Order: sequence, then structure tokens, then C-alpha cells
Amino acid sequence: MRTFRLAFTGDYLDEKGQPAYGDHGYVQLAQAPYVEYDFLRDQAPRAGDAAYWQRLYSMEVTPGQIRGLDGLVVLRPAVRRPAIAAAAERLVVIGRSGAGYEKIDAAACTEHDVLLFNAPRGLDHATASTALMFMLVLAKRLAEQQEITRRAQWQRQAEVTGSEIQGRTLGIIGLGHSGRELVRLVAPFEMRVLAYSPHADPAQALALGVQLTTLDELLRESDFVSLHARLTDSVRRLIGAPQLAMMKPTAYLINIARGAMIDQAALVAALRERRIAGAALDVFEVEPLPAGDPLLGLDNVVITPHWSASTSDVWATTGKATAEGVLRVARGEPPANVVNPAVLERSGFQAKLARFAENQAVARPARAE
Repeated sequence: MRTFRLAFTGDYLDEKGQPAYGDHGYVQLAQAPYVEYDFLRDQAPRAGDAAYWQRLYSMEVTPGQIRGLDGLVVLRPAVRRPAIAAAAERLVVIGRSGAGYEKIDAAACTEHDVLLFNAPRGLDHATASTALMFMLVLAKRLAEQQEITRRAQWQRQAEVTGSEIQGRTLGIIGLGHSGRELVRLVAPFEMRVLAYSPHADPAQALALGVQLTTLDELLRESDFVSLHARLTDSVRRLIGAPQLAMMKPTAYLINIARGAMIDQAALVAALRERRIAGAALDVFEVEPLPAGDPLLGLDNVVITPHWSASTSDVWATTGKATAEGVLRVARGEPPANVVNPAVLERSGFQAKLARFAENQAVARPARAE
């Protein structure tokens, strides 16, 4: 049996040094006698360290933290080339607990014979249902209705009359898994659905009842625009002042993808001047959203802390998928959802992976005759 040393990034822990979000595959891992796991505890929050939450999304894994590891599971911190290079002699796999991996240097992983995998499917429904929730909250003007109720201003009912999403036009940017799931969820509302997704299969879109179109046409015609694309250089700041100017003054913008896809200053201006009706944002250009950010003072925006899709159900699903991926590597087998498949053909990676093949006998002991 060959021991597989694994670490989770420290942001999985709470201020007491305990798992903050419940079981994230830890039970599965504990049942494998060839896996030893811990956390990068010097990355964990400390009681009284209020600044920790301001640097939460800017943390990076350091070379010293991962030397001597066979595997690493990442929640929020970045994993850059220097850390990957420093750990390359032993490190064989990095697992991203979720879909996005833009903060992990995939090219450096391949160059240093490290496999990178993610758990993309666990968030499909949760992301789509969050988009639908935001559509309904915006259309019904829930935030404003709640405000007048809390202030006992019932005389203002007429000012916050909402609308229905029934029969409206939905524009989806990125017709991937979560985008297609949103199409399924809105079917009972009989919406017209447009999509801007350059790599989408036209036959698949047709079967879904989705009209593929240009970004400009989508922006001009949609009552709701929902972003579902993966962050790449081609979609960075995809929605700026010119694009916002194309939208209807009655339209709403929803972003549960990545904050960098929107020029946030341009969006603030459009919201403040009521050039669009409103927005719902779970992600931002800078995270956490700084105190005093102008978005916080607007009454036509719904904001959540990059966590709306991270339900307890999703946490369990992605944890299971991530643990299964790690366990496969710890048995000398490639996992599902490999981000950098070119690494599979590299002799250096194959040699590192082969070191753990002996654990297959431990995982699946021979039956007695």
C-alpha cells in the first residue's frame, strides 16, 4: 500500500479549525486506508481576524504549503505556476471543487505533469435555479416590496407593482450545462428563449426550442439577460457600456457566472440612471464586494455573496464528485472531468500516477474462494 497525501485549502475550515460547510467527501476519503488528508491550516480563518474575509478571494497557495503533497483540493485560493513547480516532483493531481478553474494555472499543471480536474456538473441545477429565482425576484420587485413592508409604508403599494415572466423573452449568454438547465426550468413560463453561445450545437438548440443569435440581437430583444458562460479572455468585460445601452429600459441583467464578465462601473451608471430596470448579481469584479461600493446604495439591484448556488445539496454533490476523483488518482487511475487532458499522454505524469496502482488491491480486495 502506498500512502497518498492530500490537502484541502484552508478556506474549507471555520475559525475553530473545523470543516465549515459539513462533509465535503471527507467520510469517503477517511474510508480509504491509503489516503491521508488534512487542510492548509495556515490559510484558515482565525478568531478576531476580520481582514481574513477581505482577502478570502485573493489568497494564493504558496510553494511551501504544498511541497510533499500528492494531491490538493481547492475551494477559493489561486494556484499559480511557482507553487505547482515547487511541488511537481510529487504532486500528481489538483482537484477544483466546482466548475471554474481560472485561478489555477492549467498550462503549468500540464508542463509539470500534474492533472487538473473539476466537478462541474454538481452546480448545473443550482446555478440555473438561482437564475430563475433572480428573474422572479426582479420581476416581482421583491426587494422593494419587502422594504416598504418593513417600513410600514403600505401606501406605496402602487409604486412597487411587479410583473410576470410569463411570455417574456429570456436571453442566455452561454448555452452550456447550466444554461440548458435554465431552459428546462423556464419551460412552464412559455418564454421565448434566445441564446448567444458561439460554440453551441445548432441542432441541440433547436431541439430545446432555443434560437441562437448574435449578442447584439439578444441584448436588444431580451427582457432578462442571464450570464452562464465560463470566464475566458473572449468574454472578459463582455457586457460594457455599449452593450448595456442596447438593452431595453425595462430589462434586467443577471450574473451568476463571473464578475469579470461585466464592466461594473458601467453597470452602476446604467442602474443609477435607470437605463435598465435592474440587476441581480452573485459575483463581482472585486470579491468580497468592498464596503461603500456604489452597488450597495442602489435599490434596483439584488446582490448576494457569491454563494447563492452553493446550497447544502450542491456541497454534498460536489464533495462526493471531488472525493471520487481524488480516490481514483490515489488508485493510479485518471478521474473524470480532466481539465488538461494533454497531461494524460505525458510520461512524467504516467510515472507519477503509476506509483499508486498498488492501492487498487487495497480498494478492491480479492474475494475468498
